[in-house]
Amino acid sequence: MPEGPTIILMKEDLQQFIGKKVVAADGSIISDKKIVVNKILKDIKTFGKLTFLIFEDFSFRIHLLMFGSYSLREKPEIKSLRLSLQFDNGTMYFYTCSAKIIENKELDTIDWEADIMSDIWNSEKAVEKMRALPKMMICDALMNQDLFSGVGNIIKNEALFRAQVHPESRIQAIPDKVLYLIITETRGYSFDFLKWKRKNELKKHFQVYHQEKCPLCGKSIRKKETGKGKRTSFYCEKDQKLY
Repeated sequence: MPEGPTIILMKEDLQQFIGKKVVAADGSIISDKKIVVNKILKDIKTFGKLTFLIFEDFSFRIHLLMFGSYSLREKPEIKSLRLSLQFDNGTMYFYTCSAKIIENKELDTIDWEADIMSDIWNSEKAVEKMRALPKMMICDALMNQDLFSGVGNIIKNEALFRAQVHPESRIQAIPDKVLYLIITETRGYSFDFLKWKRKNELKKHFQVYHQEKCPLCGKSIRKKETGKGKRTSFYCEKDQKLY
């Protein structure tokens, strides 16, 4: 599943269409092309793993899910076209994803401060939200999009390793200074992810994710489904403290 940094890269690819008029539209979510044809794309916003294509009276909400993709070129071999918008300067295509038309007032209900890569990210609010869920494991908290929008399994594993915290630690047992450290490492790793993704070298920087040996002590990396979400965690039992 694409994580927040990948969605930011997608937004950068699509920026060229802002201010342009839709000249044609297609896809399984388009029941009436008159709704969008001749309308101008006003803005593109991201919130974690979500992308919003904003028009004057409505928006498209896009979530790539596990296997979704986008392209600036048509892919005839893929039949599951969810949405395509053609402009004078090109076309955007979205495949095998969740896409729907929403009212713009829905954008007002989003807690934009929960986006881990946002300029208005709020660490204090994140800690407050976590403290309200004392029995939750930190591995589940980091994957909770209401708490850390944009964090996926790669960021979760690598950030917890940087913070030296065991993924099965309970929030109620983690000291505030460690919670803030986890947040700092999660946000920091997210921007490193973006930097490495741009250079197409993300995988070579993995320290625990799908790795065999801990880079700190050399012991075997543990692989286990953790938390209520049962997502795979990779961690070092020696160097990551269980709270």
